[in-house]
Amino acid sequence: MPRLFIGLEIPAEVRAELARLRGGISGARWIEPENYHITLRFIGDIDRRGANDVADELAQVARPAFDIAFDAVSWFGADRPRAIVVRVKLCAALVDLQAEMERRLRRIGLEAETRNFSPHVTLARLRAISPLAVAGYLQARGALAVRPFAASRFVLFSARALTGGGPYRVEAAYELQLKGRRK
Repeated sequence: MPRLFIGLEIPAEVRAELARLRGGISGARWIEPENYHITLRFIGDIDRRGANDVADELAQVARPAFDIAFDAVSWFGADRPRAIVVRVKLCAALVDLQAEMERRLRRIGLEAETRNFSPHVTLARLRAISPLAVAGYLQARGALAVRPFAASRFVLFSARALTGGGPYRVEAAYELQLKGRRK
């Protein structure tokens, strides 16, 4: 039974820029750069038939390519930090793509996503790290300087069973349309 999610891949040169943000928090579990991605929709553990239904439904998405820009280095978890992330700037094309995926997955019987869409790249997972350590890390990193990139496809990824961690495997890739060209 695969554990699936839909995401955007990060180009190698952008992964290298993001990887420069690694380090500086003792006890953090830093994500390997080859596993950086932007999750559009977590699906979870699903049987092979359900996975095929998901793949078939995603093949019907016809959206234009668009640019992804980053906003800031931040964290998730409020007073109990659980992750260091780089937030992605919201744009209409990204929000619309994610919303269409949500509609399509619900149409084939998957439960609705209960969390608000908050696009980001996870850099590190944290456990028992103080908010002061996170604040010190963020202050030391200063302004974020990572180039935007063109999102030209989205991907159905699988994660390791039970743990959900990387390395992630591309199960299927779906091209976004370039301006002026139709599929």
